[in-house]
Amino acid sequence: MDPRDQALLQLLQALDAAGYAFVTPTPATHARVLRKRAGEPARDLRDVLGWSLPFAEADLDPAILGLLRAAGALTRRGARLKSRVRVSTVAGRLFLHSAYPTRARDAVFLGPDSYRFAALVARELAGAPPRPRILDVGTGAGVGALVVADACPDAAVTASDLNPEALRLARINFAHAGRTAAFALTSGLDGLDGPFDAVLANPPYMGRSTGRLYRDGGDMHGARLSLDWARAAIPRLAPCGRLVLYTGAAVVAGGDALRAALANEAARAGFTLRYRELDPDVFGETVSEPGYEDVERIAAIGAVVTRSPVPKPNDRDGMAATDLV
Repeated sequence: MDPRDQALLQLLQALDAAGYAFVTPTPATHARVLRKRAGEPARDLRDVLGWSLPFAEADLDPAILGLLRAAGALTRRGARLKSRVRVSTVAGRLFLHSAYPTRARDAVFLGPDSYRFAALVARELAGAPPRPRILDVGTGAGVGALVVADACPDAAVTASDLNPEALRLARINFAHAGRTAAFALTSGLDGLDGPFDAVLANPPYMGRSTGRLYRDGGDMHGARLSLDWARAAIPRLAPCGRLVLYTGAAVVAGGDALRAALANEAARAGFTLRYRELDPDVFGETVSEPGYEDVERIAAIGAVVTRSPVPKPNDRDGMAATDLV
């Protein structure tokens, strides 16, 4: 690691020692909390590194301040300073990601989707085979990949992303966790050869073009990238391998185009699809934006495509009663 990355690693170590913990909410909730506290300075580490509040230099622990400065992770806001990174707790681990608001094209986003994705991955890979080969596509801060590395210590984990800043922070997060992975700078699964025992994906799923890599999911109201990654992953699955996809799906007139498209892809390959809404209504403010005029709601979904046959489902959503509950 270069000295700046080493400083961020030491920051995570110091936060762990201090018992730091922070759960990142949606951007809308974050904004509401900041409006309630308009003009207030940061009071503690959670304010500085969780809520992204400006702080007076004299009010922050000198050791933490020194690490942020050594990492080049400070900006000045008038008489106060502000951290350029956030630190959140997911599945018992600390993760570096970008400070709020995440407006930069190369921002590294972590939020409620990351928590649902982590839970989905942990459930689906509970019975992974020995020494599995696992790919986390669009890894971001590395949440899915690190959940796998913790659950399957003998796994060969690859984390890919087209954002160099995401891979940089993911590497530091892995180093702090004491886990190893291969990191690939690429778009989707380009240049990555299977077979994989599992392909994990939590792609962007917003349809409006924002210029931010972590948001843009393409057409189909943002579902295009999820479908493209699924199409690329299915031929790379090993026998008994599975694609574990967490994403958002726009519901139009009660229908879900992503579900229909994934079902078609799975059937064409002779694979099995399990598909379920994990949250019926996420990012509700988005349906009032241009391009979403016909959308009723956006659902967070978990889709699992498996290469080998699985027992017949016993619920209407195509999942066994114990799956993804």
